[in-house]
Amino acid sequence: MRGALAGSLCALALAAGGCSIGDGDDDEPARSDAPDRVETTRVQVVEGIGREGGFDAGAIYDRLAPGVVTVISIFGDSDAPLGGQDGGLGSGFVLDGDGFIATNTHVVTNGQRLNRAREVYVDFADGNRVSARIVGTDPNADVALLKVDPEGLSLTPLGFGEIDDLRVGDPVAAIGSPFGEEQSLSVGVISALDRNIASLTDFGIGDAIQTDAAINRGNSGGPLLNAHGRVIGINAQIRTETGEGAGVGFAIPVDAVRRSLESLREDGEAEYGYLGVSTQALYPQLAERLDLDVEVGALVSEVVDDSPADEAGLSAGDRRIEFQGQRDIAVEGDVIVAVNGERITRRADLADLISLLEPGAQVDLAVLRDGERRTVEVELGDRPRELTER
Repeated sequence: MRGALAGSLCALALAAGGCSIGDGDDDEPARSDAPDRVETTRVQVVEGIGREGGFDAGAIYDRLAPGVVTVISIFGDSDAPLGGQDGGLGSGFVLDGDGFIATNTHVVTNGQRLNRAREVYVDFADGNRVSARIVGTDPNADVALLKVDPEGLSLTPLGFGEIDDLRVGDPVAAIGSPFGEEQSLSVGVISALDRNIASLTDFGIGDAIQTDAAINRGNSGGPLLNAHGRVIGINAQIRTETGEGAGVGFAIPVDAVRRSLESLREDGEAEYGYLGVSTQALYPQLAERLDLDVEVGALVSEVVDDSPADEAGLSAGDRRIEFQGQRDIAVEGDVIVAVNGERITRRADLADLISLLEPGAQVDLAVLRDGERRTVEVELGDRPRELTER
């Protein structure tokens, strides 16, 4: 669970559930009532849900729930028996007929150093339980990629939607295993877009989707689906005063999910470009107070020593002011207004734009310095891997 949010009694909690896996002496991971496996893989591709504009939650569930799985993670001493070991329980969904499955990193890792689970099992809707291999984890986006042997399984891959098509108020459906109750459906709407939520590192996740669809412990890693049955995010966190869902859930946005999964499948890890600055978002009233000729941008408040930003000569403001309830605003430093020609906006802030780039990328920053515009060239570094204290 993440720490308490500043200025609030609410907390952002990772929506994965801890559990004790098994109480008996049977170490066989397969369910005793599972159907006999066939010899080939069957792939069911689903298309065309909601094409006439309606939201049919029942149709979404009937056609896509078979592609949503329960993920069971076993941690602890490798010499200890499976039954009685503490474990984690979350959700996931099928990506293709090759047996790749998406979930959250925090579903299959444990502890401050994100130690991987000793064993991972995947439960399918048809009763099959199979072991899974962790292909890779991305703590920056809280996305993990699993792989199961597809032989003998019936697989229903879920497709991805587009974040640019989302609007507040759009209906959504979440499918997962809250509290271990497999194949559970909840519905709601997109409550907000462009939220920033904590990752498993010191860097946040931008463009997160807020929803009032019920998300609880065990839903982590499951899909958030639009009216067409397309994945628009991975359910990951809840904001809560009690530890359980209160109608404020958050999903990792599909663009971040897609980028992460592509990297994990190719390299087993995901790398992110690193600039090395802390910034304050500029807005019209603050810009007027500082006599700047731009209304949106990133005020550089700190430059990390020996970072790419430091080496490129970016400068933080030395003088601090208080304005409209905000303290310690750095002024008289650089204002970054664009990255590679793409303007910084409220929706696409500096962190969002940098996170899309790889280490080693050559970046042109449009900077306002002492009232004059200039271009600063930076070669991005590799994002540090230190983890936030949790």
